[in-house]
Amino acid sequence: QVQLVDTGGGLVQPGGSLRLSCAASGGIFSTKSMGWFRRAPGKQRELVAAITRGGSTNYATNYADSVKGRFTISRDNGNNTVYLQMNSLKPEDTAVYYCYAEAYSDPEGWRNYWGQGTQVTVSS
Repeated sequence: QVQLVDTGGGLVQPGGSLRLSCAASGGIFSTKSMGWFRRAPGKQRELVAAITRGGSTNYATNYADSVKGRFTISRDNGNNTVYLQMNSLKPEDTAVYYCYAEAYSDPEGWRNYWGQGTQVTVSS
């Protein structure tokens, strides 16, 4: 049974930094895309960042315009873990952040999996 556990949220002042982690486990053979969505109160879910395997060693990243230059996504394939380094945080970054992974396991095949969510609050 594939599971994603996302951690690292918390309360931080504007301008501060946080690092989110998401570890996928449970019989995973391979992952394609991994990343983070967020949902702020009263707003729609938004893709924050994603990192996608393009070949054996190539990866493509994409970011929401609102976080470009401030957030960095990375992954550790050996541990099926994805990270989101968030710098220069703003109050509008306040949301619940959910990690996801497009993963292959047996017998499920390719499926999308989600973490339970971690709260990020940016406030003075």
